[in-house]
Amino acid sequence: MSYLCMLEERGITKQKLISACLELFVPHPGVESRAQAERVLSRLFDSILEDANVCALLEAAFALEEKAARGELYGISREAYRDDAVFIVADEIIGMAIAEYIAGTRARFEYVRFDKAKPGLLSSLGPFVDDAIAGLIAGASTLMYSTQGRI
Repeated sequence: MSYLCMLEERGITKQKLISACLELFVPHPGVESRAQAERVLSRLFDSILEDANVCALLEAAFALEEKAARGELYGISREAYRDDAVFIVADEIIGMAIAEYIAGTRARFEYVRFDKAKPGLLSSLGPFVDDAIAGLIAGASTLMYSTQGRI
């Protein structure tokens, strides 16, 4: 089973990933249209989600999300988790790590754009998973722009 299938079981489809990414799309040399971007992103997500390290980091975020929702993470109450309290930074660190692993330091800036805007499915995910998925989207978006769509 591919990791994309595992994400789909959790309601995170490739189309939702692409749609969230396209909400912040800016035309760029080599990727001038949304249709071009959609094709490139589809290939990128297929490729990225074959990487065991990306999948492991995503799984870590899902596991943390589940534990936090049950109030089982040391030092993080259910209320703090639900409020995405400012002292909880592990979620952002995971998101940044995913983005940077995929596309290097430039992806950190793209991660911040997606983390702040929370486009598409990001707005409906919990504190750990939304940042991990934002990192995934930011990494793919950065690769799309930096390779000028030649993927």
